[in-house]
Amino acid sequence: MEAQVLPPSLQDVVDRILTSRRITRLDQRLLVSLANLSREEQALLNEVFDRLRRGLLRVVD
Repeated sequence: MEAQVLPPSLQDVVDRILTSRRITRLDQRLLVSLANLSREEQALLNEVFDRLRRGLLRVVD
C-alpha cells in the first residue's frame, strides 16, 4: 500500500509565502485558481495579494 501524499493546506502555503517573503509564479497560479473559499481562506489570500501589491513580497521563478 502506497502512502498518499496530501497537498499542502492553504494555510501552509500562505505561511510559507509570508515567512519567506517570496511567491513563485506557481504559487500565484494556484492561489488565483482557488474557488469556493471560506471567509478565513479569502482573508489569507487577501493578505498575500495585499503584501504583493505593496512590494513586501518578491516574485521568484
